[in-house]
Amino acid sequence: MTVQSVRIVEVSPADSRVLALMDAQQAELRALYADTTEVTEVFDPASLAGAGCVLVAAERGETLVGCGALKRWDAGTAEVKRMYVTPDARGSGAARALLDALIARGRALGYARLVLETGDRQHAAVALYARAGFRRIPNFGVYAGVENSLCFELLLA
Repeated sequence: MTVQSVRIVEVSPADSRVLALMDAQQAELRALYADTTEVTEVFDPASLAGAGCVLVAAERGETLVGCGALKRWDAGTAEVKRMYVTPDARGSGAARALLDALIARGRALGYARLVLETGDRQHAAVALYARAGFRRIPNFGVYAGVENSLCFELLLA
């Protein structure tokens, strides 16, 4: 699959297809970290329906193969959330297409920066964010002091 074979679409946080992707992401992370993560993040997908938030998906035919979101922190900052691409679509450019769409939407919404958190065992994700210009920052929020968390930001302004 090439990046040309996916279409980036905005989706509702209530879409059962995107909820299934988020569930798959969480299951994969629990397996990757053998449930040893120190952070249990309570996340309500409905929080992505508010002002300044956006949820996008990579669609191949009628199937969603990835998702990502921006969750508003304040007028100047949004957090990239729930970035995930199905194993069969990895290496296709879908993740970069999702991230590029989120960056573009972040700029359009007037954000000065995007922040995100990922885990230290998610090497492909870390590489993706670095290639997109994100730089490492001190861990924030619930991730402060968590050894296996890595936080990043991208200045948009």
